[in-house]
Amino acid sequence: MKTDLRPRAAEASAGPSKTLQPTRPAPADAPETAPIHQTLTPEQAAVHATQVPRPAPAAARRISPAEFNTAMVHFYRGEVTRANTWRNRLDTTTNWAVLTTGATLSFAFSSPTNPHFVILINTVLVGFFLFMEARRYRYYEIWSSRVRIVETGYFTHILTPGAEADDAWMGILVDDLKTPHFTISEWEALGRRLRRNYLWIFVLLAACWNLKVYIHPVPAYDFNAFIDRATIGVMPGEFVLLTGILFNLGLFIFALFTMRLRQATGEVLTERDFHPFQRVGEWTRAAATKRRTATVRRAKRARERTRATPRPAGSTNTGEWRRSDIHRSQPPEDIHRTQFPNRDTVIK
Repeated sequence: MKTDLRPRAAEASAGPSKTLQPTRPAPADAPETAPIHQTLTPEQAAVHATQVPRPAPAAARRISPAEFNTAMVHFYRGEVTRANTWRNRLDTTTNWAVLTTGATLSFAFSSPTNPHFVILINTVLVGFFLFMEARRYRYYEIWSSRVRIVETGYFTHILTPGAEADDAWMGILVDDLKTPHFTISEWEALGRRLRRNYLWIFVLLAACWNLKVYIHPVPAYDFNAFIDRATIGVMPGEFVLLTGILFNLGLFIFALFTMRLRQATGEVLTERDFHPFQRVGEWTRAAATKRRTATVRRAKRARERTRATPRPAGSTNTGEWRRSDIHRSQPPEDIHRTQFPNRDTVIK
């Protein structure tokens, strides 16, 4: 009996497959893997990860002046948009205070039987609006101060290309971007918004409350009758009147004492330039001359310090627009005060 020595179909097909598909060698930089039944400890995994060669990082490319100018223009437009957004929020809070005041006064004077304490309630509500607007004003100053830094450090150098380059404004802007912070305190924000808008609203409410108590239902014939009408429930009229006097007096004192706070740098009109009820007289002209002399003296000392400080030995001109009238050691709050300290002095 003859034995069939021909290979079977399964073996014939398996044979060529082994020869046609040779095992590929693993790449040299492939991580070394463990067998399927071997467990790697965290220490062994860290050793394997450190043994894998990594490509060297590419050298950082310095941006060109054209790229720098494009980035600064887009950054400026973004900060202006942010500042405008928060400025609109300030106007919204003021509109709330004005509308509620008008509605409250219309209700109080529409009928002699309407109570007078609704004016006091509206005074408390306007105080809440003042605190809200002060908080929004602090956020507005963040973006507004950045806009002022770019304007005084970048665009002013474009308008005066012959000035010497200085990168102090860049350092201030980079520090503010890395660690954002409020550029104005809560007290200064409250004082600014109080003097600009809310002080007049509080004065109007106080005057209208006294008028309401005096004329309704009939004009009071003496001060005792006025005190009796000011009574609110169990609170006597003397207490209500004394509380109103202390509250309004405290507002005036707070508005006066916060005038010395000058941390905000985004304001266009400062207190020395903005006088809504300025009287023409000898005392006004004398005070303006004194302030002008002090401003010129401070600007002169700042220029002398800038000239006396030597420039670093390794500083080179990279073609980027930089400000020249601010030194590196100058604090951020003074960055806007050395630029045109007095309009009359610049004109001369």
